[in-house]
Amino acid sequence: MTDPEKDGPAPPLAFRIVNWIGILDQLTSTEANRLLKPLDLGLPQFVLLNHFSHRPDQARTVTDIARALQQPQPGVTKTVQKLVDKGWLGERANGRDGRSKLLVLTAAGKARHRAAIAALMPSLSRAFADWSARDQQTLFKLLDRLKVWFDRDRDPTQEPRDRQAT
Repeated sequence: MTDPEKDGPAPPLAFRIVNWIGILDQLTSTEANRLLKPLDLGLPQFVLLNHFSHRPDQARTVTDIARALQQPQPGVTKTVQKLVDKGWLGERANGRDGRSKLLVLTAAGKARHRAAIAALMPSLSRAFADWSARDQQTLFKLLDRLKVWFDRDRDPTQEPRDRQAT
């Protein structure tokens, strides 16, 4: 605990909340990397599989993915190529743009995504073992509200109707 006389006032609550979310991200990312390693799946690869799993039949370009995940395109390209090489993403020609390819989640990619969730669940179940279903739902609802706000505000130069949710 901080000492307000020695350390000054605590940062504003909004900062502390987002800071805590960042710390949780670091802790859960480290654990996820450890748990996914036996599946030959790094966390960046899982993030991409998870992104595709929300709309598994929707084809996407690398540019679409990079924009949605707010990641540099070269890094996304590298991760996508690993998933294509493993057969977890498929690629086909983009009829509207001959320079890019459309990427789709394969059956093997869906299976690997399910296996990854199964590998993560024991740890997540332990984390929420003492939480009631109601508390979990409340937390989810509040985090979803915050996520939606940040998603809509991700690029203040765009009109809200032009912003794409992930």
